[in-house]
Amino acid sequence: MRFVLAALIGLAGFGSARAQDAAPYDSLADWGAALFFDADLSAARTQSCATCHDPARGFSDPRPGAVSLGDDGESRGARNAPALGYAKFAPPFHRDETGAYIGGQFHDGRARDLAAQAIGPMMNPVEMALSGPEQVAQRVLEKPRYRASLAVLGGADPSDPEAVAALTAKAIAAFESEPQFSSFDSKYDRFLRGEAELSDQEELGRLLFFSQQFTSCNACHQLRETPGAANETFTNYAYHNIGVPANPDLLRAGQAPDRGLLDNPEISDPALAGKFKVPSLRNVALTGPYMHNGVFSDLRTVLLFYNSFNSNRAERQINPETGQPFGPPETPGTLSRAELERGPALNDQRIAALEAFLRSLTDQRYEGLLSE
Repeated sequence: MRFVLAALIGLAGFGSARAQDAAPYDSLADWGAALFFDADLSAARTQSCATCHDPARGFSDPRPGAVSLGDDGESRGARNAPALGYAKFAPPFHRDETGAYIGGQFHDGRARDLAAQAIGPMMNPVEMALSGPEQVAQRVLEKPRYRASLAVLGGADPSDPEAVAALTAKAIAAFESEPQFSSFDSKYDRFLRGEAELSDQEELGRLLFFSQQFTSCNACHQLRETPGAANETFTNYAYHNIGVPANPDLLRAGQAPDRGLLDNPEISDPALAGKFKVPSLRNVALTGPYMHNGVFSDLRTVLLFYNSFNSNRAERQINPETGQPFGPPETPGTLSRAELERGPALNDQRIAALEAFLRSLTDQRYEGLLSE
């Protein structure tokens, strides 16, 4: 009798688990979390959103290489995967009152918002490599809990692949808008709230960063009107050509020179070639390699590169990662010289101070990684 009762309890538990498998998620964000980590949403079922946007590494790609490895284990994209932390604050791609392009997702703003960003890699042939909305829908409909969530959380018709794919993207975007992606609890944030003190070096870096006399950092990397305002994203979401050299490794692999904003399907003006969206500096100490093409591995190298525009000294033109002069701009004719050639050259002490300040922008949960 006890055996029969135990068996019945076991069957009841099994039935409960099966019911849970078919129950809809409580919210779009909860469903989006499952989708974000689901490798079945790539052609070979080897890669999820989290593969290139690892939550343990500031939602960036921790794997070796200047650009991310694709689902097939061989293909590589043309650009460094942008970190997804704080991405929700980027405004939709648009032109501002001066006519300048602002916002969007990806390095060239081709995705208007987070939902468009979420679906793009799934159907990119060198990334997750699904063939189109039909295959996205097919993979989503494989899971009973996903099927149940379609109707309850968005009213998507399972027979409409476009609607299924759109709701899938919307759910991932909802997850990417959760507080864990943008905690605003770095040492710098705690300093602003009176909960932490910056070191002397970090404080010097802070003063330099926001200075109108010594650097031009905040000309592009400040959104709030007042320096030191709370919840600063450290980007104005504008587009600039800062003279980044081509990545020799990508050229050797057959990559054509990157045209930046001009590769956005909405853009046709050659004067915008080579311009890329200003990235957030949140968690920047952890999210290398740097620049759209991953040409620099070290954060200090990035600062030295910027400094090279304001120094005539030969040694200040050297890339410490190669021992050779910084290469010429990948796109030479459209540089934002007014922003680049602003302020005096900085000595090593001030370069180190700026780096220390940038490291203070690391979310609290990642601070242990700074000593690696």
